Amino acid sequence: MSHRSFRVRFYDTEVYKGKRKTTYTVRWSVNGRRRGQGFATSALAESFRAKLLVAANNGEPFDMETGLPASHAAPASELTAYEFALQYVDAKWSRISANNRKNTAKALTKATLALLRAEVPDRFDPVDVRRALREYAFNKLRRAEAPPEIRTILSWISRNSFPVSVWEDTKHVDAVLHALDIRLDGSPAAASSVRRERRILNVAIKYAIRQKILTTNLLPKGKEEGAAPKVAEAVDKRSLLNPAQVAALLTWIAARPRTGYRLHAFFATLYYAGLRPEEAVALRVSAATLPPSGWGQLLVHTAEPEVGSHWTDDGQVHETRHLKGRAEGDTRVVPAHPDLVAVLRELIKRDGLKPGDLLFPGEKGGLLAGSVFRRAWNKARKVVLPDHEYDSPTGKRVYDLRHTCLTTWLNNGIPPAQVAEWAGNSVPVLLATYARCITGQLAELQQRIEGPQQLPSAAGTARLRQVPGAVPVRRTR
Repeated sequence: MSHRSFRVRFYDTEVYKGKRKTTYTVRWSVNGRRRGQGFATSALAESFRAKLLVAANNGEPFDMETGLPASHAAPASELTAYEFALQYVDAKWSRISANNRKNTAKALTKATLALLRAEVPDRFDPVDVRRALREYAFNKLRRAEAPPEIRTILSWISRNSFPVSVWEDTKHVDAVLHALDIRLDGSPAAASSVRRERRILNVAIKYAIRQKILTTNLLPKGKEEGAAPKVAEAVDKRSLLNPAQVAALLTWIAARPRTGYRLHAFFATLYYAGLRPEEAVALRVSAATLPPSGWGQLLVHTAEPEVGSHWTDDGQVHETRHLKGRAEGDTRVVPAHPDLVAVLRELIKRDGLKPGDLLFPGEKGGLLAGSVFRRAWNKARKVVLPDHEYDSPTGKRVYDLRHTCLTTWLNNGIPPAQVAEWAGNSVPVLLATYARCITGQLAELQQRIEGPQQLPSAAGTARLRQVPGAVPVRRTR
């Protein structure tokens, strides 16, 4: 469906004489929809009207959204919302991570579907429509590989997409915000997902403004009405594990056939050293200093997040990245607990690992797959934990081993700045994340302020009054 029309009609210029000034409004219609634009002087109004007449006489189509001829239309009326989304993906593709590419595709998919002129036909399955946009249209590497049925869906979307100028219409912006708030089945989306997708769309609109495609950003920000929902940054204390639970879980995992001992060492590294799973997966033997006894250390310098082969440039499931929140090439040193040193030394000896080998390879020698260690962890929880603990947040995610480690460090007096350095966080992020989990120091802290805050006795107050220049104490009833 075209968003332009040759059906243009002109009317007499309207003159309104107010108490303070006179205005002149040029009137015309496009495809039956009346239009008007006001001017302060008759000369300006007639000049604008003459330009419209010339365009119509030259056979130019007029845009049905803006009412302007094609030669006068702003860039936003030239592009559809779908075409702009494609342009944005292509412009950002080489500069963002694979995981960011995937999240951008998800956000743009919801926005594009909210900015259609018509309802998606029943002949298209809703799941297929979202898949066509997310996995093909907004994936620069796969767009040309789209099968015929996907191309049919994308062709319909292209014909029925509003011009990108609707991003400057609050009605359409509200429709996009509503689309971000719900899932395909109509249930509410997670607050963290909504916040992430709004942030992505804000970046896209800012790009459009820099490219002079749009002039303003109507997405709500900060404390504005309709702004993104707040997301709980603090760790849920219920997700933390105690040493007895960790010991039972690791013992069960170590007894698994074939690779149990290797997964045991992997999970022990998260618990003792607080590494992120994608950091532990990338760890090599040469990065571990493991003395025969006592403390060792791990040199962390690479992460291998698992994002899917469709989103990486080399077609691998994992993407090699620098450390989170750090400059490219930066490293950090993490202390290795004596018990962890013993576990890793035994692993290296048993597998005959060389300095350049991965500490925790998969069964086929490549990187350890997230599906493998997540499945093993879930089975261990199911077998080891009582039903009420298994159904609770206790250790529900593999990442909770890292949370448990960092909380243990903080609760046992390690300065936050040092914990942040070992963990690869900033101090503000560390404290915001683990503030609710810091326990065991209340009695000592209370003792520190008990004396300084104690008020003087009545006798002491009387003596104070007799001291020259002392400030009298007023009693209150």
